[in-house]
Order: sequence, then C-alpha cells, then structure tokens
Amino acid sequence: MPYFKDSDELAYLFGKLYDEAKCDSRVAPKIRDAKIIVQFRYEEPQGIVTINAIAPPTQEGAFFDVLWGDDTGLKPTVEMRMKADIGHRFWHGKVNLMAALTRRQIIAKGPIPVILKLLPTVEPMYEMYPRILRELGREDLIVT
Repeated sequence: MPYFKDSDELAYLFGKLYDEAKCDSRVAPKIRDAKIIVQFRYEEPQGIVTINAIAPPTQEGAFFDVLWGDDTGLKPTVEMRMKADIGHRFWHGKVNLMAALTRRQIIAKGPIPVILKLLPTVEPMYEMYPRILRELGREDLIVT
C-alpha cells in the first residue's frame, strides 16, 4: 500500500520537511553554499519540488527557496526521479543512495558527485522527517 493517498498529501508532508530544512542551520547553509538547483520528481503520486540555492531566498530566515510544480522556469543542476514511496523511505534514512541509483529506484540526471557530496548535509533531515510526521499525528507513516 502506498504511503501517500494523493499528490496533495505528498506535497503537504514533504513540504513541511523542505520548509523546515530551508531554515535549519545544520542543513540549509551548506545547500545554499553549493549554489545548485536540485529538482525532485516524485511519481505515484506525482509531486515536483525544486530547491533553488542559486538565487537569494525570498523568505526571511530561509537559506534557499523551495518551489512546487513543474513551471518554475529553472533548469535543474541535478534532477532526482523516484517513486514517492522511495522518497518517503529516503527521508527516513532507510534508502542507500548508491544502491538505489544502481537499482534505478532513483534516477539521477546531472553531476552525481555533487549529490554524493551533499548527502552528508541532508542527514539531519532523516530525524527531522519522522519528528514532523509525529507532530502532525501521522505516526502511521513512520518507517522503522
């Protein structure tokens, strides 16, 4: 059974994660300093989110912008395509990126070394995401 009932639920739950991450001092400055645009293209259900760490953020307190939808007008430096369930498990820290790339569970376009270099940067998000789910009363979605 899929984790998300529809695209709205995916955008809401992942949106909470990305919104917290863009202001988190452990994560956001390193992403900003990488000066990249990363786009996650989730499928089943669909959700497209773009991290714009090239332009100055539009929100006070944020280090980069998070944009939802396919019409951002931005060309991603790196594009990551995966099923939403893989993304859900990834943000729990339960998916090995190299193994997922090899198995084509995650399909990456762009400079893979850039993504691998940023991987340690996003590790705090692995604890952030389950905590957010708990705070929202969605313990049913927590992967153990």
